[in-house]
Amino acid sequence: MIQKMSCQWNLRKIMATRDMFATTDLVPLLAERGIHLSREQVFRLVTTTPQRLSLDTLAALCDILDVGVEDLIEITVTSTEVRKAAGQAKPATPPVVRRTTIRRPNGQ
Repeated sequence: MIQKMSCQWNLRKIMATRDMFATTDLVPLLAERGIHLSREQVFRLVTTTPQRLSLDTLAALCDILDVGVEDLIEITVTSTEVRKAAGQAKPATPPVVRRTTIRRPNGQ
């Protein structure tokens, strides 16, 4: 059984419920809290799911929007069962690695 994790980033949806439709609306609000991001960085933060996010930025977003972390990020766990195909052989064992031996040529 393999568990696969996925995240849904809800920043844009939460901003819309607060009548914030322009990504640039966040720039001055973040700056008030000591987070200085360019308009382009804020645009990417709003429109795509970030792979890395500082805790300071996350805390500032939660404060600005008056939400918790669980409202911004929804984590979903999906369990999938891995089945072997009928007649599938065991995985091959890796080859044995032998140490290289360097020998002098005969005659020297």
